[in-house]
Amino acid sequence: MEKGFNSDVSWLGTQYHVQTEDWGIANPYLVSRVFRNGAVVKSIKTSYEEVLPGGPSTESKAIRLAMKIQHQQILDLLMSGKLL
Repeated sequence: MEKGFNSDVSWLGTQYHVQTEDWGIANPYLVSRVFRNGAVVKSIKTSYEEVLPGGPSTESKAIRLAMKIQHQQILDLLMSGKLL
């Protein structure tokens, strides 16, 4: 299981915390959550099969890269106003 990514961002005067984590090979999903005032306002769950060529993998570099890409995509969508 890979360690996740965390970012705090402000958009239109509102603070958000974005967290992306790997649930591990036994539960092969990458999960991103967007928090506002401590409450989850959006959750995105992506299976390894959707983002890793060849499906579930124990290759930590591939998982880490997929997690980083998902985290950045969530930040981009949030800052563009397309996520919420």
